[in-house]
Amino acid sequence: MDNNSRNPKIHKNKICSMEEAISETVKSGSSLFIEGFTHLIAFSAAHEIIRQKITGLTAIRLTPDLVYDQMIEAGCVSKLIFSWAGNPGKGCIHSLKRRLQNNKNGDFQIEEYSHFGLVARLLAGSSGLPFWPLRSYKGSNIPDVNSVIRTVKCPFTQEELVAVPALRPDVAIIHCQRADCYGNAQVWGITGTQKETAFAAKRVIIVAEEIVDNLVIRSDPNRTLIPNIVVDFVVHEPWGAHPSYAQGYYDRDNEFYLKWDLLSRDTVKLSHYLAEFVYGVKDRNQYIKKMGSGLLDQLAVKSRRCEGVDYGF
Repeated sequence: MDNNSRNPKIHKNKICSMEEAISETVKSGSSLFIEGFTHLIAFSAAHEIIRQKITGLTAIRLTPDLVYDQMIEAGCVSKLIFSWAGNPGKGCIHSLKRRLQNNKNGDFQIEEYSHFGLVARLLAGSSGLPFWPLRSYKGSNIPDVNSVIRTVKCPFTQEELVAVPALRPDVAIIHCQRADCYGNAQVWGITGTQKETAFAAKRVIIVAEEIVDNLVIRSDPNRTLIPNIVVDFVVHEPWGAHPSYAQGYYDRDNEFYLKWDLLSRDTVKLSHYLAEFVYGVKDRNQYIKKMGSGLLDQLAVKSRRCEGVDYGF
């Protein structure tokens, strides 16, 4: 018996609905990492978490922008682990700001790192190591407000280095352009820490714009960022990353990000938004219909095909 035949994740059809994937993996009190670095942010998954009224989450993300701002406003998050927070190109995220300003009882916690500090935690987690050493906090005051950041002496040079512990999220949600039914996920364009997050997490949900045959995946193997061996569920969700973008499928909805700055300042308007576009729809299909075909046409991309390569040997 080979190693592949021992792993039940290899040849299992993992396609399911977003509702099922979230209900099976994300529980109140879970630690959750929704990936996507400006690109391929799984907003559809966040909306389903809000609809299921899951609370007490430790939400982890290098850049907790609008996706976590919505979850914080909905009461899903009790702790935020991050390295930069804001509405890209516009300013702060106001639900997070209000939560911190009104945090008199200390029931909302934050744990802040530099980008590389948080990436280092994922590198340790994905490598099966207990911690990751780095130098990047010398001269920084972040360790003064984050007791998780420690120091360690190098056994070879005796140099004192900073160390951060391994990060092993309970659930990782990765949006991609295409995947097969087994969970082999392909990504092109800007990538974040999708690979490291998937290998560090205990359970992984792949959300794909398109489901393709395994032969398509095998014909272009170097584009496979997440292999099926770490994937638990696959969700087919076209437009699932809106208002962020999916390279080759639709553009970023810049107007939404600009409007969010004004909308999220007003708790009444924000409640109306969540009631109409999150709680008021059953799934992503209804969300997209509510957004209107005019927006879809506006965000449509022009085709720019990448030339294939010869894998012959």
